[in-house]
Amino acid sequence: MEGTTEPVLYHKLQLWEPSVEEEEEEEEETVEPLVPYPWQPQDYARYKFAGLPGTCARIAAALLLLVVACSLAIRQLQARDDSNSDPTALPPGGHTHHSGVYHHAAIISPAATCSHLGQELLVAGGNIVDAGVGAALCLAVVHPHTTGLGAVFWGLFHNSSSGNSTALTSGPAQALAPGLGLPATLPTLHLLHARFGYLSWPHLLQGPTKLAQEGFTVDATLAKALAAQGTGNLCPLLCHADGTPLGLGARATNPQLAGVLRRAAHAPTPDLAGEALLSLLARDLGREVPSTPVPTLLPALQLPVPQGLLLTTPSPSAGPEMLTQLEAALHSEGPSPDPCPSLLPTAGSPGSSVLATVDSSGSVLLLTSSLNGSFGSGHLSQSTGVLLSNLGAGATPSTWACPLILRGSPGDTEADVLGLVASGTPQMAKAMTHALFGYLAGTQTQQQQGPAGSPRTCGQGTLLQVAAYAEHAHVSSVPKGCCPFQGL
Repeated sequence: MEGTTEPVLYHKLQLWEPSVEEEEEEEEETVEPLVPYPWQPQDYARYKFAGLPGTCARIAAALLLLVVACSLAIRQLQARDDSNSDPTALPPGGHTHHSGVYHHAAIISPAATCSHLGQELLVAGGNIVDAGVGAALCLAVVHPHTTGLGAVFWGLFHNSSSGNSTALTSGPAQALAPGLGLPATLPTLHLLHARFGYLSWPHLLQGPTKLAQEGFTVDATLAKALAAQGTGNLCPLLCHADGTPLGLGARATNPQLAGVLRRAAHAPTPDLAGEALLSLLARDLGREVPSTPVPTLLPALQLPVPQGLLLTTPSPSAGPEMLTQLEAALHSEGPSPDPCPSLLPTAGSPGSSVLATVDSSGSVLLLTSSLNGSFGSGHLSQSTGVLLSNLGAGATPSTWACPLILRGSPGDTEADVLGLVASGTPQMAKAMTHALFGYLAGTQTQQQQGPAGSPRTCGQGTLLQVAAYAEHAHVSSVPKGCCPFQGL
């Protein structure tokens, strides 16, 4: 699906796609001895051992050369083994970083499998949009309790190349049937990728398709959700033969979903991929095939502040309300008595999923998606393996959709960038504002160790923070360690 304006190319690949000359230099460095060579080749012809005949001297010199060569070879093999066993091993003269700090780019998500898949896309030459979209499709497979092909999406992308910031939305919520929301994930993520991605669309679908077909391991968060939910209509996808829910470490497959992803990868247009999925779902429900959802890309909502520019998603998301609250707090004469200021009070607690990617140039992608509750409607389509949300027509899932980016000095393309995105209860937005206030106050320890605040004081849920400054990409989360991250 095409955007309504001229495409903005985002090809920040030069950091991890070296030129031929650079590759040759790197190859030379890898074969360079780890210790200085004891002499130059021309020195050998003049080498003499005092007091030994010429023949003996040559034999002794040859033996010494052999010993030195073997020693160097052993050192090289040991160094290579150490490098292979530790992917973070540094070359001679390298330097170390705090956990979550990377030279080029990083990704953080609730599932280790999906963070690793995002890293693989970066290594393959993709940009952060490729990594983020691929990880989102991976989460649709391994975290069906919070997201999936039946989910709705919001996103916020800051492009450091152009300086533009774009909001992504699945469009108005629509009903496929009473109590069942219309799936919007495939057209929404495809629109984002078609506009800003670099790798091919089929490439992004390879990993998620393989996970669905060959199986994935149930992690702690999915196991906990299954234990609380029960299997209900989720069998046989997420339960044992006796009907009990899968537990931590169990193996799950979703071959029907794998088939849907394969068709989406090879469809001539994303519209046809979406229509194929809707046709299968409508057939299951005995209903007419609805029209394909129309996602949108819009300019991000902006709020100038003394420290830079705040960016978020426009209405009907929670972005406008968040900016109103932040503006009032920033212009208040006295400090707020509540370290986690009130924001968006609501009785709803929709389950949602978040992920974030960032590169050292300052480009940031924040994605949040939801089925509007744990496992959404609980309705599993047997022919597609898709769990549908319970978002009906006119529903506005604004309580969880409020990704936020702070870009310092709007006129400076090299300015530091901070990205925040939260999931869980709406009260997690308090933790997000608390983290932002700490950042604006110039708390350096927060930039190094992650956002201030904690879910204990600011509501239950997950908060992801990414940043680009000092030519490095930084990722962290609250609670610490909840979300695995990977980077380059």
